[in-house]
Amino acid sequence: MTLTLAGPVHADSRMIPVAAEAAISTASTSPLADPVVGAEAPSLELEFSPIKGGMASYYGRHLAGARTASGARFDPDALTCAHRTLPFGTQLQVTNPANGETVVVTVNDRGPFHGNRVIDLSDAAAEEIGILRKGSGVVQLAVLSN
Repeated sequence: MTLTLAGPVHADSRMIPVAAEAAISTASTSPLADPVVGAEAPSLELEFSPIKGGMASYYGRHLAGARTASGARFDPDALTCAHRTLPFGTQLQVTNPANGETVVVTVNDRGPFHGNRVIDLSDAAAEEIGILRKGSGVVQLAVLSN
């Protein structure tokens, strides 16, 4: 299908209409400015309080659909975890110090109850921080505080 154009087409950046050019220059002066009201956007930075980290492992996909201690069904593709004591719904930042990768997970189960492990991650969370292939890894933990 061919469309007929009403005039010549120029791939030249100097051909930007004046109104569009003004909008672009206004937006580029303050990346946080709200174009509607001109106010600063609220900060989206999250605050975390470090807690004791240690060895992390992950749930196998064979547990998909099983009930967790919170009553939710385990979803290997969700960013969830099991922790022995933190309340259900707590959000944790899990960091792999070996590669610097970080993920935020939600506590929805209890455990792990074996070995020296402090947290069990969903498959998706383990993959995000790079411990899926190894099966386990040392992590740093921090609780979302706001």
